[in-house]
Amino acid sequence: MIKKILIALLMLPTLLYAQINTERMMTIARNALYFEDYVLSIQYFNQVINAKPYLFEPYFFRALAKINLDDYQGAEDDCDEAIERNPFVVGAYQIRGLARIRLNKFDEAIEDYRKALKYDPENVVLWHNLSLCHIQKKDYEAAKDDLGKLLTIAPRYTRAYLIRGEVSLEQKDTIQALKDFDRAIELDRYDADGWGARAVVRIQQGKYKEAEEDLDQAIHLSVRNAGNYINRALARFHQNNLRGAMSDYDVALSIDPNNFLGHYNRGILRAQVGDDNRAIEDFDFVLQIEPDNMMAIFNRGVLRAQTGDYQGAISDYSKVIDEYPNFITGYYQRAEARRKIGDFKGAEQDEFKIMQMQIDRRNGVSSGKQQDVADNTSGDEGGGGSDGKTRKKSDKNMENYRKIVIADDSEMDQRYKSDYRGRVQDRNVVIKLEPMYALTYYEKESEVKHQVHYYKYIDDLNRQKVFPKPLHITNMEAPLTEEQVHYHFALIDTHTADIVADSRNAQKRFMRGLDFYLVQDLTSSIDDFTQCILLDDTFFPAYFMRALVRYKQLEYKKAEAAMDGGASVTTADAKREAEITAIDYETVKGDLDRVIRLAPDFVYAYYNRGNVFSILKDYRAALADYDKAIELDPNLAEAYFNRGLTHIFLGNNKQGISDLSKAGELGVVSAYNVIKRFTDVSE
Repeated sequence: MIKKILIALLMLPTLLYAQINTERMMTIARNALYFEDYVLSIQYFNQVINAKPYLFEPYFFRALAKINLDDYQGAEDDCDEAIERNPFVVGAYQIRGLARIRLNKFDEAIEDYRKALKYDPENVVLWHNLSLCHIQKKDYEAAKDDLGKLLTIAPRYTRAYLIRGEVSLEQKDTIQALKDFDRAIELDRYDADGWGARAVVRIQQGKYKEAEEDLDQAIHLSVRNAGNYINRALARFHQNNLRGAMSDYDVALSIDPNNFLGHYNRGILRAQVGDDNRAIEDFDFVLQIEPDNMMAIFNRGVLRAQTGDYQGAISDYSKVIDEYPNFITGYYQRAEARRKIGDFKGAEQDEFKIMQMQIDRRNGVSSGKQQDVADNTSGDEGGGGSDGKTRKKSDKNMENYRKIVIADDSEMDQRYKSDYRGRVQDRNVVIKLEPMYALTYYEKESEVKHQVHYYKYIDDLNRQKVFPKPLHITNMEAPLTEEQVHYHFALIDTHTADIVADSRNAQKRFMRGLDFYLVQDLTSSIDDFTQCILLDDTFFPAYFMRALVRYKQLEYKKAEAAMDGGASVTTADAKREAEITAIDYETVKGDLDRVIRLAPDFVYAYYNRGNVFSILKDYRAALADYDKAIELDPNLAEAYFNRGLTHIFLGNNKQGISDLSKAGELGVVSAYNVIKRFTDVSE
């Protein structure tokens, strides 16, 4: 979603500037913002603001960069400045509203969204966020009203049905919630959230088999969602499938190792099947998160006693008794443990206390503290589980210490805190090609992929220390930090001085071209790579990088054209634009052809050219290039991924899924989401 928002906002009409350098600076800044190089874009916007502080645009776009860096206060301040200069820009209210949400200023955010909707009443993002603001304020009727208007505008917008269903659950209206969840599934059966949401209602209704079936679907579509495994474990537990439930907790904790419910409930189940030592490990973990969780302390005490650690058990029992001095089961357990270690006097004191409490109960005398604890218990045992096997997380009644824990109803707010539109990526993986490879100094770290991309010629250049930093071959380019931005601006000045002194030095031209590329001055970058080629037409990295930079320019140009699609364009105009675009991509391909002639074993040129062929919809040629790339490097995960997608584009789902499986095995995690979308189609 952030990419869509960036495209939408970046393409707003640019004001005419008197000075060409200011206009150019603004263009470069917006280009950096589009490619998510936020720190760099802020540096450029600062320069524009210093030159022309009366313009709204640099403040607005700088706010957009800041919100992507989680500087919410800075984003709000910049939006204030933009709105002061031009109060009719919808995007400024939209971004300020989002910043205010992150600052917990929900009333002010609501005001912003309502103002923006006056100018753009059919904006889905605005209605979406407005409804969530009302939910945060627990104004459920207002939220439902917003969602109803949103669905009038966008009747196939499944998120609105899911959110309205959750609101209905807050209002205890399970019938309406089910209707909305059913509709969401009907509209998009590949959205795991619809299946997961309906499963929660079915668990609350006690329909555990149907809930498990829904969760099977949700897990099939979203294998990395720990919450679905937690919920399926609950459904299985209610069907007495303890091993299946523990298996689900195991998977959930492999995805989210700090999940409280996973550890606590797995500890309860492990205790039930006699796996005492590992159950203790789970309760130890729970107590690292919540050291004062009396239920966990007492359960660990029982398990310690069963494994012979009576001193540890007595310590745990005593902590619980200090907190709940009328918890009779605690005295029973501690008395037994004290006898085991020969502390007969202590055991007799506990037994005397038990006898006193039993007499008091028979005489109708009770302690207010323990009664208050009992009164905290919800009458709804486990959200529809009338058998009393579960308790809400907020339930502090110590008599329920053996029960499985479920989330409180109030946690619905937490589920949607991260669902505001405009800041996060699309929830589902967007099906698109893996990006092009580049030569750069900086590479993002990946927790999954650890392949080092190597080519002897580039390695030789690095060994010779030709460049100021080692060159990396990567398609995971890292945005620049503020320090790196200043470093590369300084390098541009240094290389310029060197070029003036020796205008025939091709490598200096290449290095400056690379610096221009890193600071997103793509036009200057292309000029330098071109000059490098004119000076040395055998230096293939210059062709490779010129192709990449031209490709990125085209990517931005296409986004701009997409935003202008609403304007009046004749069929002849559209055809002419398509022909020009095809010629531009042919120019990119021509540079890659030259790379392949100069370095026929440079795998990344084949891969990049395959991407160009895919964009041109020449899928057969794309497959040939991906085949060659995989032949040269059988571990190039991205080539398998893109070849898999290309097979799917051609209708060869079985071959495509095979390649995607290999890509996933090699570290492209998004491959699994795509596989699940197309598996049933291929069968």
